[in-house]
Amino acid sequence: MQRLVMKFGGTSVADGERIKNVAKIVERFRAKETVVVVSALANVTDSLLNFAKKVKTHVEEEEIKSFVDELKERHRYACEIAVNEEFRSPILLEIEKLCNDLEKVLTGISYIGELTKRSLDYVLSFGERLSAPILSGALKSIGIDSIWLSGGEAGIVTDSNFGRANVIWEKTEKLVREKLLPLLKDKVPVVTGFIAVDERGRITTLGRGGSDYTASIIGACIDADEIWMFKETEGIMTCDPRIVKNAKPIEVLSYIEAMELAYFGAKVLHPKTIEPAIAKNIPVRVKNTFNPNSKGTLIVSETKKTNGVVKAISVMKNVSLINISGAGMISEVGVASRVFNALASANVNVLMISQGSSEANISIVVSREDADKAVDSLKKEFKDEKIVKTIECNNNVAIIAVVGAGMRGTKGVAARVFRAVADAGVNVLMIAQGSSEVNISFVVLEEDADKAVIALHDEFLS
Repeated sequence: MQRLVMKFGGTSVADGERIKNVAKIVERFRAKETVVVVSALANVTDSLLNFAKKVKTHVEEEEIKSFVDELKERHRYACEIAVNEEFRSPILLEIEKLCNDLEKVLTGISYIGELTKRSLDYVLSFGERLSAPILSGALKSIGIDSIWLSGGEAGIVTDSNFGRANVIWEKTEKLVREKLLPLLKDKVPVVTGFIAVDERGRITTLGRGGSDYTASIIGACIDADEIWMFKETEGIMTCDPRIVKNAKPIEVLSYIEAMELAYFGAKVLHPKTIEPAIAKNIPVRVKNTFNPNSKGTLIVSETKKTNGVVKAISVMKNVSLINISGAGMISEVGVASRVFNALASANVNVLMISQGSSEANISIVVSREDADKAVDSLKKEFKDEKIVKTIECNNNVAIIAVVGAGMRGTKGVAARVFRAVADAGVNVLMIAQGSSEVNISFVVLEEDADKAVIALHDEFLS
């Protein structure tokens, strides 16, 4: 293999010993030219997020110092375990500098009492910026020349939509090639996942789980032969093994199957991960850090049709179902357009849509964190009219997605799906199926979600 991108998640680099293990994996499997993308150490991003939210309500400087010192000590210790003494000094200095900067910004947030999306992106960026130098040092310790770069330094440029930044592809592809390709001749660059910069050089983030997306962006920009995502599982599973104990790894998935699974809650991949790979037709492989010899799951443009019509079942919780109804909606031109314009103006992403043929009801599903502003924007849009009578929101729901390219053109799949769900005693609140026929998704009460998933796995995959 000529060119490879390898991405390692937080569990893979949880501590010094695991970082050493990752360095050995890179040494063993690297291609002629290799880029490594790394996440923050396990749970660091969550702790930064939670503490930043706490700080905006004001905490004492002593508590901020204690939080940062604990973070610093964890990374210093990981460095001492993973990096040989001769390469340690500049990394420890970098950790010291970054932690000083973090303490200053947290103190500033505490004094102001405000946490903007831009400030939060800056705080969250410290996780990857602390882990990347350590992994780069671990590679040097085993004889692999390496350099670490932030996502922005590697050339990834986005818009200024802090928290969920969108890549500016024309600039990014040009810059990534300019910055990384010369390094690949004799070095293994270690790039921070998840973070980038906007056109003004301000740090942005690509959304939670965005390190996968970073790897795919870089892979597409440098025309990699493959992109490898190292996780703590044997690949993409037929279902969440925490729900279904006999879930199995899937050998091969098509791009569209993987995208549907990622979008509807399969946390193994970031939902946007597959898009850059599709553009360049680059295979993506999901492998197990703790069993690197296993093949994992290969994601390619098309897969051979298998006997089973369903490949996997995913569940997406923390969502809300909003029903917009009223007799005045019937035959009223432009109601749907107004609904979606109102949601777009509130920066609310719609996960699912369904409309009855009577036109008297539109049902949408949004992320639970967006539910209140979605309802507020809709009520504001229709407040002085008799078109919409009620706008109701149910926060106690989950989306179930049944995914498989084998469903396309196969008769009776929907009947089997809903019979299995009904036999499990679960009521379906909303249904949607795209014209691709690769995915049947529906909404149930959250307390019934696991029951429905187990029934479907028994029906199609056991």
